[in-house]
Amino acid sequence: MKHRSLLVHSAIALGLSATLCAEEGGASRYVPGNTATLIDLPPTKAGWAAFAGYLHYDGDASAAGTFPNAGLVTAGLDAKSDALMVGGFYTFDQPVLESHYSVGVFLPYMWVDVEATVVAGGTTGFRKDSADGIGDLAFLPLIMAWKDDNWQYSALLTVTAPTGDFDTGVLANVGRNYWTFDPAFQVSYNNAKTGFNAALFSGITFNTENDDTDYRSGSAFHVDASVQQILPVGQGFVTVGFNAFYYDQIEGDSGSGANLGDFEGRDIGIGPVLGYMLPCGENLFAVEARWLPELDTRRRLEGDFFWVKAVYQF
Repeated sequence: MKHRSLLVHSAIALGLSATLCAEEGGASRYVPGNTATLIDLPPTKAGWAAFAGYLHYDGDASAAGTFPNAGLVTAGLDAKSDALMVGGFYTFDQPVLESHYSVGVFLPYMWVDVEATVVAGGTTGFRKDSADGIGDLAFLPLIMAWKDDNWQYSALLTVTAPTGDFDTGVLANVGRNYWTFDPAFQVSYNNAKTGFNAALFSGITFNTENDDTDYRSGSAFHVDASVQQILPVGQGFVTVGFNAFYYDQIEGDSGSGANLGDFEGRDIGIGPVLGYMLPCGENLFAVEARWLPELDTRRRLEGDFFWVKAVYQF
């Protein structure tokens, strides 16, 4: 089967990374598994696509020492987050620099629970906070994809705006209170005869300062890669494979609020992916689930990501 390219992309994850998950809060706007597989490929078919998705994360930093979080210094940080996401994108008929050009926007609704020991003024105390609400809006003003036989190459820019609520002195927030810019590049291989697929996504996140905490999270390099096999089942196609990721903060945190130093983090993980694609005439429906356990972390929460994504392209 020769697949139609889809897009879920990093805008989703960049918009739903609440202050729970190094960088401020022990996590970045990059979320593992956001762009890695067939369902994440930038589109090469003109028209609209609608997206819905769910992400669950459960992690802790019990063995990682203290963390900066919303103006607080915390230890034994434990966090759970759930997010429902909706969004879409449009691919234009007219090529730009011989590419298929698209734009997109995504918005999450989040539920966040965080507990930790808070260190303040020489004293310590246990805290547990919860929050829910609309998270940070992410939009993609630039999505360009080039097809060359079995290969696809893409360039993307994701901009995440601080639209979600953020309060200092609170462990759980649905927003991060700063802007993020994430230029990324993608290359993928699709063999229509054998059904074998491989993809690589790579980017760098650049963050502005959180004005409420005087904290600027340093820039970070991230890579997601996958291999998948397409198998005909019924009227559609099952996809099975693996997704691996690597995250490395390449610039230290800064600002007067970065009282724990540069706090550079790293994260590595790998997990299975299972999906189904159903052609509907000229349209296409795709759904995918993936589990991504974090296997080696430094100065970040460590836990598990569970994704479910669905895209309808028309």
